[in-house]
Amino acid sequence: MEPMSIREIEKAVRGVWWNPREGAEDVSSVTTDSRNVPAGSLFIPIVGEKFDGHRFIGAALDQGAAGVLCAKLPEDLRHDKFYIKVADTRLALKDLARHYREKFTIPVVQITGSVGKTTTKDMIAAVLAQKYRVLKTAENFNNDIGTPLTLLGLDHTHEAAVIETGMNHFGEIRYLGEMVQPDIAVISNIGDAHIEFLGSREGILKAKAEILENLRPGGTVILNGDDALLNTLTPPFETLRCGQGENCAYRVGEIADHGVDGITCCLTTPQGEYRLTIPAPGEHMVYSASMAAAIGEKLGLTAAEIARGVACYTPTGSRMRVLRLPEERTVLDDCYNANPQSVTAALEILAKTDCAQRVAVLGDMGELGDLTAQAHYNMGALAVMLGIDRVIAIGTHAAKIAEGVDCSGGEALHFATKEEALPTIRAQLTPQTAMLIKASHAMRFGQLVEALQASYD
Repeated sequence: MEPMSIREIEKAVRGVWWNPREGAEDVSSVTTDSRNVPAGSLFIPIVGEKFDGHRFIGAALDQGAAGVLCAKLPEDLRHDKFYIKVADTRLALKDLARHYREKFTIPVVQITGSVGKTTTKDMIAAVLAQKYRVLKTAENFNNDIGTPLTLLGLDHTHEAAVIETGMNHFGEIRYLGEMVQPDIAVISNIGDAHIEFLGSREGILKAKAEILENLRPGGTVILNGDDALLNTLTPPFETLRCGQGENCAYRVGEIADHGVDGITCCLTTPQGEYRLTIPAPGEHMVYSASMAAAIGEKLGLTAAEIARGVACYTPTGSRMRVLRLPEERTVLDDCYNANPQSVTAALEILAKTDCAQRVAVLGDMGELGDLTAQAHYNMGALAVMLGIDRVIAIGTHAAKIAEGVDCSGGEALHFATKEEALPTIRAQLTPQTAMLIKASHAMRFGQLVEALQASYD
């Protein structure tokens, strides 16, 4: 973050500096976490349903914060610290991030979608990094707190930014877009994630399309050209569709699936034709790669730079991370999150993996509303159809996965908790076995992956 004066912050958040004094130093970082307070930073206490960050103002100041932006002033004000009072700290954080973002004229890419947001973000960033110094959203900082903190991480050395934005209710992408103000807007796809809150896929489309409302004049829209619902959008901006269909300006062909070793393909663009090597499994990766290529060409990268960037892609966290354990045991760690579309893609990767036995460890998928029972049943049936040898289902909703397997003639085991399932999972990971581990983030299946890794340390 570039230094900001306290007066500038006060004006940006429409607050009141409660104890102004001469010689107060500028602020060069912002934090909402009282456990991680850089010296001289601005601490912003966030209020949630079950917590109030105002309780930790004293601790943050003791750890070195220069001041605080708060909705409730402490009883005793320290003379060596500053206090800016606002009506709502969450909205003030948004106002500060929006003001700060407007200082930069670099190209900013905003990404949303039902599946693959982080993958697409990482792929775009890998490509743009071949020419520019890129700021990208870290880990899962894609919400109303993470997004402004990401934007406040911009500095004069950055030449581009790639910002991932998530949502599960109407209005959230609009809220985030008001801060991001993108030059390029990307929608990866429309699936069933969060349908519990949005009612239908058409509702999901409407919520995702809010990204267009804050696209800057002269901006560009990047869409999955093989998504039927996205093909109903006709944005009043330059629109580039990416995929395998004839309507795609960035069209992928000659796809060769090399299992866990990745994908190769040929990409035809308005500027020519070149081959891409994607070092991650699953044919769905061609969408992230073609979107990254479209943005790369838009921002002046050569075909060689784009191909090199795609080849440099690495996944963030547990997103189809391939772990190779002794005696040709392979774990497909894809447990960051799950919905019907991402589980389908993961099962297809498992089915194509060269091994002696294929085992899918599947857990509950959240926020599916009325689709919950049928969606879980369908995943079990699909696993059998794809030739998965055994399914280990974990969780309340996952009982329907096991039912889908059983009714389709496959072999399934169901457990209420991952602790109960772990001994069986360990026993099933025999030599030359490939094991997929996938569930919604709330299931914390990363603990299963860690336990399996520890078994071979």
